Amino acid sequence: MFDRETDPASADRGIIHADERVDDLQLAGLRIIQKETGFRFGMDAVLLADFARVEARDRVADFGTGTGILPLLLAGRGLGAHFDAFEIQLDMADMAKRSVALNGLMERITVHHLPVEEADSVCPPGTLDAIVCNPPYGVPGTTLLNPAQTLSTARHQTAAGLTAWFRMAYRLLRGKGRFHMIYPAPRMLEAMTALSAAHLEPKRFRLIYPSASKAANLVLIEGMKDAKPMLHPEPPLIVYEQDGRMTAELKRIYHIMD
Repeated sequence: MFDRETDPASADRGIIHADERVDDLQLAGLRIIQKETGFRFGMDAVLLADFARVEARDRVADFGTGTGILPLLLAGRGLGAHFDAFEIQLDMADMAKRSVALNGLMERITVHHLPVEEADSVCPPGTLDAIVCNPPYGVPGTTLLNPAQTLSTARHQTAAGLTAWFRMAYRLLRGKGRFHMIYPAPRMLEAMTALSAAHLEPKRFRLIYPSASKAANLVLIEGMKDAKPMLHPEPPLIVYEQDGRMTAELKRIYHIMD
C-alpha cells in the first residue's frame, strides 16, 4: 500500500522537520515527506496518476502539487521526462522540494513556490505535453482518503480561480496537449463547461463510486487543447465492495497482489 510509515530511525533527520514523517510509496523505492498531524495525500491523487495519459518523453506540470505526490507517483511509473510542480503554500512547497531531494529526483522534478497564475514565468507558452491537477475543491464528502488516512482537510477552490487555472493550462500546453483533473462528480458539468470555454475540450471522463450502491462522488476528466468536441466515457471505477474490501480495480491501481 501507499502511505506506509518507514522506520523513523532510518529517516534522514537533516531533511525531516518536527511533526513530519517519511512514508513509503511502495513504488520504485520512492518515499514522501508528510505532516504527522496535517495534510497528507489521499486516494484521489493515486486515482488521478493512474488516469492521466502521460508518456515517458513528456514535459508535465502539476497545478497545486501539495507535497509533490503526483510528480512522484508518475515518475515512479517511469512517466514524464520533466515535471514543473506549482504550489502557493510555502510549507507545502518546501516539503515537496525535500521529498524530491530525498528521492534524488532533482533533475526530473522542479518545485516552484508560485501561484498557478504565474506558471508562465518559468514555463514558456506552448511547451507542455500534459498537465495534472488535483484542485482544492473543498466539498464535504467528496475527497477519497487513502485507506490508512484518518485526517480530513478543508480545501477550497472558487470557480473563478479554476477558470484562471484552465486559461493558464491552455497557454502552456502544446497543440493537442492534455489536461487531467479530478473533481466532485456533482460539479462535473461546471468543470467540463469551464474547460470547453478555455478551449480544453473534454475528451475522456471516468466516474468514481465509493461502492456500487452509492452515487458517484468524484470524476476524472481529460481535456485536450483545441480538440473537436467528442466525449468518451470510461468504465466506472468502484472503490470498495459492499463488505468494505477493495475492488479488484482499486487493487490494480495500487499494485496490490492477492
